[in-house]
Formats: sequence, structure tokens, C-alpha cells
Amino acid sequence: MFLHNGKTTDKLLKEAKELDDLPKERELDVLLSSGEQISMSKLSILLNKLGYPAISLTGWQAGIYTDNNYQEAIIEEIDTSRIQKELEENKIVIVAGFQGVNSNDDITTLGRGGSDTTAVALAASLQAKQCYIFSDVDGVYTTDPNKIPSAQKLENISYDEMLEISHEGAKVLHHRCVQVGRKYHIPIITGSTFNNKLGTIINDTLENTLVKSIVKNDDILLVNLKQNTYSIKMLQEVLSKLISQQILIENLINNSKYQLDISFTIKAIDLVKLEHLLETELPELEMNYVGISKLAIIGYGIMNNNQILEKILEICKLNNLDILAIQTSELKILILFKQKLSLNILEQFHNELI
Repeated sequence: MFLHNGKTTDKLLKEAKELDDLPKERELDVLLSSGEQISMSKLSILLNKLGYPAISLTGWQAGIYTDNNYQEAIIEEIDTSRIQKELEENKIVIVAGFQGVNSNDDITTLGRGGSDTTAVALAASLQAKQCYIFSDVDGVYTTDPNKIPSAQKLENISYDEMLEISHEGAKVLHHRCVQVGRKYHIPIITGSTFNNKLGTIINDTLENTLVKSIVKNDDILLVNLKQNTYSIKMLQEVLSKLISQQILIENLINNSKYQLDISFTIKAIDLVKLEHLLETELPELEMNYVGISKLAIIGYGIMNNNQILEKILEICKLNNLDILAIQTSELKILILFKQKLSLNILEQFHNELI
């Protein structure tokens, strides 16, 4: 069993940023990992009180070793010997999710939703037949059921489709947990902590059933950077600095000729890091940004169905939506809009395409 408490993480993150807008990521990992330790120890205390022998293990006690990338660490190896020993003694083993230890013996965290990755990685290391993940939702839906009442729960979905859903901002599963499940062929079964309804099974099954899910992401910024001069070397230096600060840029467009003029999208959460970078290392650059919406329409074989794209363009025309970019692949159609999309628009896309 693993534990993750998102509300505690949010509270701790808020407290850290009251001290420093851009705290050191190593120290953030030390702080944020404490929430899971509190939860696991309380659960262990309760289970032992009820007569069920249990033991709680932190990520490093459980043998979870990661790379040195604070805040978004990747699990490199799991030594399950301690877990196996406790299981052989008939104990319930409670492992704190979302955390591990790196080569410097520093605490690392796996990113938001990283407890899902802990669970699936442990399932693979322990050679489990499947991995159950329980949360406040009872499965994967065709869109966010908290926003669109007509959303339908999916019985099955492939790893590849689920990976796209997670990558595009849906908070059902951490994208890296799906990658681990796919690599080791561990079926992932999602379910609700609060009811016994059947969840969604994520496995190798691929069905050419058109649109599976629609994800709207409003936490996207369209950024424009300008400077009075331009050279290819200058552009490369700017991009290198963005990468060095772990600011993930997408949809890069280079309009430069005699002056630097580039546009790209970033996650809204990376804005503080970008502003700090411009202030300290690239003060000559002028920045403008605006919030936009990204709509991901996901399903295997979707690129080969012209009717889907025709319906998308028809809805855009009816609602006078200003399209910034369209990208297509075998698994999704991705549309960037120059404005924020309302829930009414999302509902129109959902009801028309699913």
C-alpha cells in the first residue's frame, strides 16, 4: 500500500512560497515528502491498534532509488528486500508514495501525482499481476465528470491512450505511472476510495473506436519573447537557458528576422521560474504572455477519420473560436486556442464527438 495526500502537499507548497517565491528544489523535496510520512505513520498506528500488524516505510526505507532531478525525479531502481522481509512476517506494508532517495542520499519527490508511479513501479518490482489505484474518482471518463455531467466512464483504455490523457493535463493518473505499466505490462485498475463501483482497466488493449476522451487544459500560457537584435547563436543560448532551468517549452515558433521574436507555450506553473530567469540572466529580453486553452481529443486511429476533424472545425466556426495551432497524430488531435474555452464549448465538443 502507498499513500499520497494532495491537500497536504498543496498546503506545504503554499507555506514554502510564503518564505520564498522560488525556493530551492532540494529543500522543497525535503518539505513536501513529510506529508506522506505523516499519513503513512497514522495509518500504521490505526491498523496496529485494530489488531492488524502493519509497518510504514518511507521511500528510502522501501529501497526506492531515483535520479538527482529534484521535484520530478525518475525511479531508477527499487530494492524490495526490506518490503519482502516485512511481508514474510505477515505485516501490512505501507509505503509512502511520491518519494525516494538519490545518489547523494537526498530525499527526492516524483512530481505531482507521483504516488501513482510509486505504486506501479512497486507492482512491477514485486512481480504483481496488476496494480489497483484508488482515488476520489472511480475511473477514467470521456471528459472531466465534475464539469460535464454527460461524461461517461470507460471500462477499458490502452496504455497509449491513457498516456496521452495524462500528458495533456487530466489528473486521473500520473503519466509516468502509465509508462511504467506499459513497459512492464502491469494492468492498472483505477477505482474510488469511497464506493465499490467498477473502475477502468488500463492495459495493452487497443481498439479502433475513435474518440475515447477529451481533455481541456487552461493552465497554459502563450509566451512571446523579443529583443532588438537577432542571431542563430542568440536563439540557441536562450533555448539552452530555458532548458537548464527545467522550463518545458512547446509549440515553438521562430518569427525572427532582424530582431529576436519567438513564441512558445509553457505550463502556467513555470511562469515564476521564467520571470526569474529573464530578470537574472536575460534582462535584455522583453516578455509578453497570455492565458490560452488546449484541447486534446484522444483516441486510437483518430488521425485517419476526416469526419472528426470536420466536426471540430464546424464547432469552432459556430462559436467563432480563434485557433492558434492544430497538431495531429495517430492517437490525438491537439488544438491550441487563442482564448480560454468555456465549459459550454467543452460540452459541445464532448456531445458531438463522443
